[in-house]
Amino acid sequence: MNQKVVIFDFDGTIADTVDALVNLANRLAADFGYIQITPEELSILRNLSSREIIKYSGISIFRIPFLVKKVKSELKNKIHELKPIPGIQEALIELKNRGHRLGIITSNSQDNVAEFLRINNLDNLFEFVYSGVTIFGKTTIINNVLRQKQIKSQEVIYVGDETRDIDASKKANIKVVAVTWGFNSQEALVKQKPDFLINHPRELIDVVNGSL
Repeated sequence: MNQKVVIFDFDGTIADTVDALVNLANRLAADFGYIQITPEELSILRNLSSREIIKYSGISIFRIPFLVKKVKSELKNKIHELKPIPGIQEALIELKNRGHRLGIITSNSQDNVAEFLRINNLDNLFEFVYSGVTIFGKTTIINNVLRQKQIKSQEVIYVGDETRDIDASKKANIKVVAVTWGFNSQEALVKQKPDFLINHPRELIDVVNGSL
């Protein structure tokens, strides 16, 4: 079996943060000039790409980095309330036990991720955690990580819950697993043509072992 480097998104993929992030977004809506997210609005947003969400919300693109910074700061106070996606811990442990290297690339803060992993006894599973603020994707961060770690693109598979994860992975020439338990709907993910689409973390084992 070939050893693979499995890179995970954090929010919505490992950590069940969608509800917390929606609540924070609603609390900050007036300050940043966009519409609040009702349950009906959320259903609409789940079917949109990242670019479409920004256009739909009406927020100025220049304010997004400040919003992201504020959300990460506010989320720090809620880390202890957050839980892993059901089944993800078992899948991560199995992947690690099978000799695969695990990492995280996230737009959340490294402090938030480190604290979450520590609280949930997941911190010994990951070789690296990289954080970066990106509006439309993570391609630059992915490429930087691969270069710094001297990892070949054909050895990597990325796991994420948003359309921008698929887009960034394709631009970085790595395979991508889209998961349906996070933010974007299955329909939105399918449109972006990921290499794999899964509905439960246990499916990761077969995908990673047979994907490359």
